[in-house]
Amino acid sequence: MASVLRKALSPSIREIRILCCQTSASSLGTRQFVINTYETIKKANPDLPIMIREAKGTPARAFARFERGVERHVSLEGLDEKSVGEKIGELVSSSSTAA
Repeated sequence: MASVLRKALSPSIREIRILCCQTSASSLGTRQFVINTYETIKKANPDLPIMIREAKGTPARAFARFERGVERHVSLEGLDEKSVGEKIGELVSSSSTAA
């Protein structure tokens, strides 16, 4: 897991949404990431809404909403668990350029 996700995230991050398919092989890494790291991220950020949305056929991706309504997203399609963590880490680290 990206080390940035093990600690409290920037207060400019208002919400994280992770979308994936519950059955597709291309969402497997995303599902494994959620199963293995959600609790750690939530413990470090208890007031941050972290929403997991699963729907058949949904491409794996993550969204971060920052202050002033700025929203960014990354594709997680076909990535393994470690790469998913790195991509989400990059996404939440982009908060310094989000205003």
